[in-house]
Amino acid sequence: MRLKSRLLPLAVSLPLAGTLAVALPLAAMLHAAAQPPPAGAAPEENAEEPGLAYSVSLPETGDSALDDAISRASALEQLRERAPVDAFGLVSRALAEANNMRDALRSEGYYNGSSRVTVDGAPADTPGLADRLAARGASDQPVPVVITVEKGPQYTLAPVLLRTDPPGFPLGAMGETGLAEGQPARAQPILDAQGRINQALRDAGHPFAELGRRVIADHDTRKLEVTFLVTPGPRALFARPGVTGEERTRSELLARMVQPLEGQVFSQERIEKTRQDLLSLGVFGTVRARAGDRLDEEGRLPMTFTVVERPLHAVGFGAAYETRYGPTVSAYWEHRNLFGGAERLRLEAEVNRLGTTGDTSDTGGKIGASLRTPWFLGRNQTLTFDIAALRERPDAYDRDAFTLGALLERTWSPRLSYGFGPQIEFSRVTQDGVTTDYQLLGLLGQLRWADVDNPLNPSRGTRASLLVNPIYSMGESNVFTRLRAQGSTYFDMLGDKGSILAVRGVVGSIVGASYGGVPPDKRFYSGGGGSVRGYTYQSIGPRTAINEPAGGLSLVEGSIELRQRVSGPWGLAAFVDAGSVTEDPTPDFDNVKVGAGLGLRYLTGIGPIRADIAVPLNKERGDSAFGVYIGIGQAF
Repeated sequence: MRLKSRLLPLAVSLPLAGTLAVALPLAAMLHAAAQPPPAGAAPEENAEEPGLAYSVSLPETGDSALDDAISRASALEQLRERAPVDAFGLVSRALAEANNMRDALRSEGYYNGSSRVTVDGAPADTPGLADRLAARGASDQPVPVVITVEKGPQYTLAPVLLRTDPPGFPLGAMGETGLAEGQPARAQPILDAQGRINQALRDAGHPFAELGRRVIADHDTRKLEVTFLVTPGPRALFARPGVTGEERTRSELLARMVQPLEGQVFSQERIEKTRQDLLSLGVFGTVRARAGDRLDEEGRLPMTFTVVERPLHAVGFGAAYETRYGPTVSAYWEHRNLFGGAERLRLEAEVNRLGTTGDTSDTGGKIGASLRTPWFLGRNQTLTFDIAALRERPDAYDRDAFTLGALLERTWSPRLSYGFGPQIEFSRVTQDGVTTDYQLLGLLGQLRWADVDNPLNPSRGTRASLLVNPIYSMGESNVFTRLRAQGSTYFDMLGDKGSILAVRGVVGSIVGASYGGVPPDKRFYSGGGGSVRGYTYQSIGPRTAINEPAGGLSLVEGSIELRQRVSGPWGLAAFVDAGSVTEDPTPDFDNVKVGAGLGLRYLTGIGPIRADIAVPLNKERGDSAFGVYIGIGQAF
């Protein structure tokens, strides 16, 4: 007997003694344990009748997994408050509970178990019980309902069998079932094994594989015999894929992106990778992939990607606040498909340190433009041009600059990317009353690793980056190289994304030039939001003659933060940050500054809104007593 993957409920009567081999439907065994009965499903409910209050006493079987399954399967418990019933509805619900308990027992491997339900001390099938309950009238005491379960012995698995049609199909392509003889005969592992086998067949190039199963309970041996019935179907290669739905995007670009699928062995992973490639262009809101339901005349599998384009233009705003550094506001406008090749033109502006001195003398800002061209001369390769004019007025220095840059980025894998490109800068920098003009030529190289579950609010995984930036100063005729490595990791401590431990570390060094040969704005600084909270922005490290931050040639930072969800979108955070900046290129820990604090989080669709307050634990003269930081997104 062959059962297809879609299972139908089947009522089976099992005796308590004797030998019987019966095919059992796992869907029915798992149904009640997997989800509560839908509201309104009970036919006896009558909204016009007053509800009869009742309480439910669930059994404790000594098997916590079974107790959970019983609780989820019980319609009496799940519908008690959501769907009130009258006396007749309560009795009807109690009579139907036997099937729910049977499914819960079988879902955990108890095939000879039994259950009993009493309502107000009487069996649910007692004649006249509903009339007696209705005659009680209104009462402050709910009707007691007691569910009793005798679980019996837990069955175990017999050796699991795989049978193929046609016979002789290599079983190695189906992978391991993950089921072992003697393990408890629970329903969910069997369903999981079927899913793994089906996925293995599809990954091996069989898009039309059919997989059924036969399950037999032997009451003499207390064994469950499971046989998977496999019809693999043909092994398929992709035909030339097509893309439909584009309006402004050039069809030749899309054809070039999906063309590598042609001739490849069918694989769901390859389909998803191509779909993600199309999404990464940034011009499509959705991309759907659909494989044909039969092979074409050449014996290949047709494949179509349907795209829906996003609006052509977008506008965005941002804001942040930090004590002493003041508020920052930013805005951008972008064109998402400038020439039809998914080129993105972005114009952006930022104003910072607003009102920190009562006038605009310390106000800084930026006006810039960037042009991003995806799939530039290769797969998953992006070229970005940047141009910007900057005015910076932190406590450490004054800087007015004009910058040009280009960056060629390539995605090596879903987690790993790298990029490099030239930089040109013309700037005027003033520190400690001394003004210097710089003409700089640089080459930026970067390597990034990202393996987190959510880029805006990660709960597990790791992020890391490495930056190598050699720079030639034409006025000083010297070369120096900025090196910076950063990593962060996230631990879901309880497995429910409610308690997250986040750890961050940074190390940096500038080599190749003396301290005075490195422009002040290219040195390392520490302190402030996203760095060492509690300290003024850029305040950690060497000082100038007038006690302003001077920056250094080495940097070490570390942070540890516990993020705790409290209720709904609200959460709290507790953190400790530390950092050190020195004039020597070799990092050291002789003068580490430590800050600690608490934060409030409110989760939104674009990431958490963050408000932190921190204090310096070993502050020096001139350091603030505390710092307040407000922004969007986690600190790291």
